[in-house]
Amino acid sequence: MREKDFLTLLDLDEGGLRKLLETASAVKTVKHSTALEGQTLAMLFAKTSTRTRVSFEVAMTQLGGHALNLNWQETNFVKGDVKDEARVLGGYCDAVMARVPTHQQLVDIAEGCEKPVINGMDDLYHPCQALADLLTIFEEKPCLAGLKIGWTGDGTNVCHSLMRGAEMTGMEMTVATPKGFEPKLRTSAQIVQDPRDAARDADVLVTDTWVSLGLEAEKARRENVFRPYQLNASLLALARADCIVLHCLPAQRGYEITSDVLDSPQSRVFQEAENRLHTAKALLLTLLA
Repeated sequence: MREKDFLTLLDLDEGGLRKLLETASAVKTVKHSTALEGQTLAMLFAKTSTRTRVSFEVAMTQLGGHALNLNWQETNFVKGDVKDEARVLGGYCDAVMARVPTHQQLVDIAEGCEKPVINGMDDLYHPCQALADLLTIFEEKPCLAGLKIGWTGDGTNVCHSLMRGAEMTGMEMTVATPKGFEPKLRTSAQIVQDPRDAARDADVLVTDTWVSLGLEAEKARRENVFRPYQLNASLLALARADCIVLHCLPAQRGYEITSDVLDSPQSRVFQEAENRLHTAKALLLTLLA
């Protein structure tokens, strides 16, 4: 690790990212160990979670440690100084994983806490999801350099982190979004408006929800704007024959992705979801073992 924390993929160098993916592959074959015996992870959630909470809690349990689930609204983070509260958590626990509304809040937590802080998702990044995506691609296509990733839909936090991961591993990524919904992050990824340009000859096709957490008031407008960006059979037909499909879940079937694609032989969506556990283990081992 470049830093004590894992706030974005840039906290890993390229060699560290490759090693972490290799570690994640290795731990898939070992369900239980005592590598983190006696250590505690505080999990702080200001937003809902299924995969992030369960993957990290199970990871700590299977590595011999313990995880605490903390609802942001039930802690003094809602009224106290964020850095002060984070410093307190660091005095009790060996690491903190936080899902918060803004990236700046996460930076403040990391600055206040002397122990490692993991980004469980914020408005700009979701690096833990990107790790699972990269592991899934690596399992299916071990030579990452030169692969083509096509993203269609909203330029979300997941898109940001996957763009960074693609750049670090030598993959080419094309992101197709409606005008005004482009990703805020700038990397080597190509930004286009026609989803067919992202899908054509792609080795991997990826999408995400059109209505991210906190954007529910925009649901009707977004569904109308993003309808041409649906990942469906017609779009998949433009990709390579052995193209795989990813989605971070939860999926709104019939909106950003159709059921026939989500459940197709080319879908690796549930393999991708399981890999959240294995990459969580690898990350915790990297930070704490």
